[in-house]
Amino acid sequence: MGKKQKVRNLKSVPARFVDDPGRRSAMTTLRLGEAAGSVRLYANIDRVKPGGRSVKYHAHSKQEEFFLILRGSGTLRLQGRRLRVKAGDFFAKPGGRGIAHQFVNDGRGVLEILDCGTNDRGDRAFYPDEG
Repeated sequence: MGKKQKVRNLKSVPARFVDDPGRRSAMTTLRLGEAAGSVRLYANIDRVKPGGRSVKYHAHSKQEEFFLILRGSGTLRLQGRRLRVKAGDFFAKPGGRGIAHQFVNDGRGVLEILDCGTNDRGDRAFYPDEG
């Protein structure tokens, strides 16, 4: 039997820094799913500083993802397109299709994103900007 489940609070989850090339620590992540003991799914809150990027522009071989903009505004790079996003906007990225994506905070405040997805064994990341 696994460890005993319990209710957690956002304030109890430490922020982890994610490096963005050229702008160290432009994004912090709260790994909610991990803190709650999730195994097959992850749930994060990503906070991107103004002028920063969420992560490198990338695609996955297997991972399915869902994103909800909780706060702020910015640009979503998605399969070669640039789409404006703001609080309340959301989208899903089906697994196994290699859909490249990245958030860019070109707004004035913090861009906060609920980022959920699957932890798929053997998932590989691809970086189109780097060939």
